[in-house]
Amino acid sequence: MKKATIFLTDGFEEMEAFVPADILRRAGVEVDLVSITGSHEVTGSHGIKVIADSVFGGCANDNDSTDMLILPGGPGASAYISNRALVDALMRQNSRGGRIAAICAAPATLGKLGLLKDKVATCYPSVEGELNGAALEPFPVVTDGNVTTARAAGASADFGLALVEILAGHEEALRVKTAMFL
Repeated sequence: MKKATIFLTDGFEEMEAFVPADILRRAGVEVDLVSITGSHEVTGSHGIKVIADSVFGGCANDNDSTDMLILPGGPGASAYISNRALVDALMRQNSRGGRIAAICAAPATLGKLGLLKDKVATCYPSVEGELNGAALEPFPVVTDGNVTTARAAGASADFGLALVEILAGHEEALRVKTAMFL
């Protein structure tokens, strides 16, 4: 079974975390919602409090068995870059060619880490200047190599389906899309 880890921090955009999580789970992908706040309770950007599946411990192998690391956006996305353990996990994932995905403001973290250099990417317009080295496209979802980026909350379903296609194949993405009447 394929595995995906979605990192949550206070101020994350709820749609950008939960819509892809739901779609991935419908496709049989194991999804772990992981708090980077030090607490299981995380509050989204619209005041919705959630209980994460686990709390990120920052151990070197915390996420080494996952197939994809996912960063939702929202006003809290700026916290990703200051979490050293998360930065290390993203860099390890990238160095081994593992999948990384980010939506809305979260691709800025990937840009600051140099993970978008010479890649095509998309993001929320206000953070376009932070996608260092990326060629920007205003598409809802862009995949280039091992990195998938998405524009904003309105692209959450397309983002989730793109991640399913990557992890479970085109037929499974089509099955889930059809079952959801998307």
